[in-house]
Amino acid sequence: MTPHWLKQTDVGIELSIYCQPGAKVSKIVGTHDGHLKVSLQAPAAENKANEALLQWLSKQLRIPQRQIHLLSGQASKIKRVELWAPISMEHVVQRLKP
Repeated sequence: MTPHWLKQTDVGIELSIYCQPGAKVSKIVGTHDGHLKVSLQAPAAENKANEALLQWLSKQLRIPQRQIHLLSGQASKIKRVELWAPISMEHVVQRLKP
């Protein structure tokens, strides 16, 4: 079964993420209201959490950062991210399993 935070789109795969900036370590914490909950080491100030999230996703999913796009949530804890990489939904679930 596909998790609620993961969706196939016409151009890629969309993730719904709840970010918790200012944590000691960047990691997946679980889920929160249907979103994948990720704690980020970076602070929320000056777009640092958004940049850290994209870098962290790139590392976890093993895809180039240029293939990850922040669709919405630039100033919110809830973010929509789209992956434009040749990657399967199963791979995403395996790499980001809460």
